Amino acid sequence: MQRLYDFLRRHPTWVDSFWAVVLLGMSLVSGPIDSVYANDINEPAFVVISLALCLSIALRRRMPEKMLVLAAAAGIAQLIVGVPRIPADFAMLVVIYTVAADGARWASWFALGGGLCAASLAQLRWTEQQTSTLGNAVLAVVLTVPFALAWVLGDSLRTRRAYFAQLEERAARLEKEREAQAKVAVAAERARIARELHDVVAHNVSVMVVQADGAAYVLDAAPDQAKKALETISSTGRQALAEMRRLLGVLRTGEHKEVGEYVPQPDVEQIDDLVEQCRVAGLPVDFKIEGTPRPLPSGVELTAYRIVQEALTNTRKHGGPNTGASVRLVYFDDGLGLLVEDDGKGAPHELYEEGGADGQGHGLIGMRERVGMVGGTLDAGPRPGGGFRISALLPLKPAH
Repeated sequence: MQRLYDFLRRHPTWVDSFWAVVLLGMSLVSGPIDSVYANDINEPAFVVISLALCLSIALRRRMPEKMLVLAAAAGIAQLIVGVPRIPADFAMLVVIYTVAADGARWASWFALGGGLCAASLAQLRWTEQQTSTLGNAVLAVVLTVPFALAWVLGDSLRTRRAYFAQLEERAARLEKEREAQAKVAVAAERARIARELHDVVAHNVSVMVVQADGAAYVLDAAPDQAKKALETISSTGRQALAEMRRLLGVLRTGEHKEVGEYVPQPDVEQIDDLVEQCRVAGLPVDFKIEGTPRPLPSGVELTAYRIVQEALTNTRKHGGPNTGASVRLVYFDDGLGLLVEDDGKGAPHELYEEGGADGQGHGLIGMRERVGMVGGTLDAGPRPGGGFRISALLPLKPAH
């Protein structure tokens, strides 16, 4: 049965043709509906009009507007020639429904007007002699109802189809918007990963360069100190490779969910290790924590770590000899305060904005982007008397 249903859906004209043949057979066999006028029937006209009306059913879905005109012409000819009402007149209801559902808008209104007039004109042409004028008027109104219902059903189907088409269009548009948003999110994530990569490379490579210079300087005079520097270079290089492997793996695959397969993101607790690395590299750093330490959102912890990392990297790059730095973490009830200062000669503020003396890094721009992503504030600039100062406030909950 399912195959039969599929076949019928694929060939609607065949279905319509079948019903058209059935209706034609009923018309030819039963003759006029009004038996009073059966003796006065014009048989050739009766056959032609029946054929025309049944043809309009057979081709109604292929050419709805043309079949409407054909049915209207057959109805007018029926009134003029005087062929009484016949079973084939049912085709007018079907054509009106079809045009209201699928035809052009002008054809739909034309079908409605013609349907409302058809019953009244037929009642005037073939008046019931035994019925009063009021009765004939009521009968005309009653016979008009099927035409109106046929048009209302067809128009409702048209409206429903338009509504579903609008829903499908909206769903397709939303899907495209989601895809566009996903692409934007991927681009933003990749930009964030690029900043992560910059921070990793800038910090660890600067530590390795400083240690390598120191090892070369004391290689002959203090072999033990040179060995310690080389060990620091080795451990720092391994850490840099691990983070770079994680970040580059994400960029290569494009799957953010794979981030968890690599080294975890650094947090506030690792700032102590970061400070120790700087101390080993020859940069004195005073590190203090105020308030009661407690777990923080991962985004806040990562932002705090990267700010300290970037600030200390800039201090080593631009601070000059005999430079010292200080790092303060302050736990508030509603956020985390961060203060990084140094007493070096510093570099022009524009270089910090650009991210380095070569102008190719992220620097304060990257810091502001990170702080902005967690809804915090950043204040950075030269200190009175020399040095540079970076102050950030990271709320626990982003501002809405």
